Amino acid sequence: MKKFGHFCEAAIHTVLFFSAVLPIGLSGESGGATDPLTVKVVIVALNEKGAYTGDRPGEFQFWVERLPLDTEFRNPHGFRSIRANLDMGVIGTVTGVGTARSAASVMALGTDPRFDFTRAYWLVAGVSGVDPEDCSVGSAVWAEWIIDGDIAHEINPREIPEDWSTGYTPLRTPTPYFQPRRADNEGAAFQLNQGLVEWAYQLTRGTSLADNDNLRGMRATYTGYPNAQRPPFVLKGDTMSALTFWHGKMMTDWANEWTKYWADEDANFVTSAMEDTGVLTSLWFLSRSGKIDLKRVLVLRTASNYTMQHPGITAAQSLAGETKEHFSAYVPALESAYGVGSRVVRELVAGWEEYADHMPGQP
Repeated sequence: MKKFGHFCEAAIHTVLFFSAVLPIGLSGESGGATDPLTVKVVIVALNEKGAYTGDRPGEFQFWVERLPLDTEFRNPHGFRSIRANLDMGVIGTVTGVGTARSAASVMALGTDPRFDFTRAYWLVAGVSGVDPEDCSVGSAVWAEWIIDGDIAHEINPREIPEDWSTGYTPLRTPTPYFQPRRADNEGAAFQLNQGLVEWAYQLTRGTSLADNDNLRGMRATYTGYPNAQRPPFVLKGDTMSALTFWHGKMMTDWANEWTKYWADEDANFVTSAMEDTGVLTSLWFLSRSGKIDLKRVLVLRTASNYTMQHPGITAAQSLAGETKEHFSAYVPALESAYGVGSRVVRELVAGWEEYADHMPGQP
């Protein structure tokens, strides 16, 4: 009986493996074994709670409906199914929230034998918090530095020494912002291809972004923050990923200092997220085996809320307004992510004859 149980278990695993490698179209028909699909662009969305179409949108829905991504691939070894536009050579998926799920999902995708990613461009696109010192809700931000906000030691704020500005210290160091900084950052910072980031920014900087009375009302409360009061716009700025959804003026000050510490003095914290260092960690491992090109990665974050309170209220009061499963500018931020990101995707596909072997923004 024990041997029979092992046989059944092996049979189940075999069935699951073959179901994982067969694509399924929207008609429900599965295809046979084929050569790997040459992928030109991978869209990495982070969160989509509902269906991919027809309900309240998450970070992937506009891509599925509008690009469109009209072919589905089973993906039991990942968080959600994979979608593709076979004519364009574009695929996309959802990783799930947090660095752990995003790392696991991207690693599963990057090792999937159905796809050839050796020349693919990767676009991570999702919503974020934003520092009101830098921009306004609804804006779109291209990142050059991806910083991890979790790799650290921590002392409760009620117990920190009087001369410390934070209870956070870099891993294996005794004090905040300890110098000299460790040469091995252990995944605390990733720098993207500056030329490619600048190319994406220049291509999209003139994109018209949605505005409405609700956004204008939100912006008006941030008196003393000129960039927070601007209509939505496209800019460059660095992003931090952390598993904790932090909020408030003091935490925003910490994020700025933490970013400069791990990157350099020219780095500027603008957006807060929860997945990007997980994505970059897996892509870094995949690049070491030659499966992907780490120089072909872009991260676009769009502002669904501010990372701190506006003048006149407390951090706790501000956070209470951002914990109801939807952020203040959530849908406008989704529109910005698709509107800006899709311009890059379409340009890469249209110019594939050149971009396959020569990255834009390079000499």
